[in-house]
Amino acid sequence: MCPTGSSLRQATAVRSEFRPAFEVLDADRDGKISREDLRSFCAGFPWGVAGDDEVIGTMISVADTNKDGFVEYDEFERVLDGRISPRNKGGGGGGGVMEDVFKVMDRDGDGKLGLEDLKSYMSWAGFSATEEDIKAMIRLGGGDESSGVSYDGLLKILAVDYD
Repeated sequence: MCPTGSSLRQATAVRSEFRPAFEVLDADRDGKISREDLRSFCAGFPWGVAGDDEVIGTMISVADTNKDGFVEYDEFERVLDGRISPRNKGGGGGGGVMEDVFKVMDRDGDGKLGLEDLKSYMSWAGFSATEEDIKAMIRLGGGDESSGVSYDGLLKILAVDYD
């Protein structure tokens, strides 16, 4: 309960649609995404981004509106919602960080997350998911086993409301 008598529960529920994606990136579970968290996330992928401090720094600075060197959930949510601050030229479009996440997950670079892409990512991230679970995720995102799921489909998967 807040001092005003209102509850934070409603605000938290409304703001939780991107929480699963945030938690994947917050490797040390401290409630904020750091350079080390991003480095850890990217480490298993062929791009070599994990060792590129400039790329990692750019990813942080795009979302870090309060300039503390970390991306807190509200900043992360603004990026995913497309409500990037005015300092980010280009305004409110483009998925920014989320598009980068998609590219990292798309190991074969075909623009879709197929069964193998998702199996590989889930295994790397330490999530136990059966092949049937992954196929269900693909269907949830509007794709099928043969074609996989698009970037928009990934956003649908991550934005599932569990309430």
